[in-house]
Amino acid sequence: MIDVRRFETLGGADHGWLKARHHFSFADYYDPARMSWGRLRVWNDDEIAAKSGFPPHPHRDMEIITYVRTGAITHQDSMGNQGRTAAGDVQVMSAGTGVRHAEFNLEDELTTIFQIWIETDRPGAPPSWGQREFPQADRTGRFTVLASGRAGDDALPINADARVLGATLKAGETITYDLSQGRRAYLVPAVGEVEVNGVELKARDGAGIKDEPVVTIRARADAELVMVDSL
Repeated sequence: MIDVRRFETLGGADHGWLKARHHFSFADYYDPARMSWGRLRVWNDDEIAAKSGFPPHPHRDMEIITYVRTGAITHQDSMGNQGRTAAGDVQVMSAGTGVRHAEFNLEDELTTIFQIWIETDRPGAPPSWGQREFPQADRTGRFTVLASGRAGDDALPINADARVLGATLKAGETITYDLSQGRRAYLVPAVGEVEVNGVELKARDGAGIKDEPVVTIRARADAELVMVDSL
């Protein structure tokens, strides 16, 4: 089963400095048919204007992954962490018992991100934050694990039985991913066009995948992919 969510059908909001599209119900956008995809609760497609951003605000008991598509995001939090995450790289925050953070685009250009929230497996855990560079050359023609709760994955750690993966494909290339029984995947091309088990996806469309033991992705145009594998 592949549930396609076309970009033009997503919920959203325009705050001037922030243009947001929501794959699932979020803030003032509510659709009872689009509450989550298993443990994946939020996938926001955000465009943040230059010299603007999210002022300090709280979170708790959620795994929050930020994939920077263009530009850069600068993070500060109540744990004393600070960092700038640039295009193609990833930051994660395990909100745990509670944390306040701010996310700003301090650049002179638009920043675009995917912000992904996954329900935690460890409510009440100590909060944490981390970031890491993921050169696109290292994920050409294959999936690289960007964030994971699985032991043995060389990735940013999260407190959830989930993996966030990234790949880049040239037009005509194909990759496969084995999806274990009972698990779900959610795939979004950041750029490009692909076919997922024969189903066409354009840039920023979402595909909820379940009961598909093998996920075969063929690029119809050069593509950059982000995918979550979770319960």
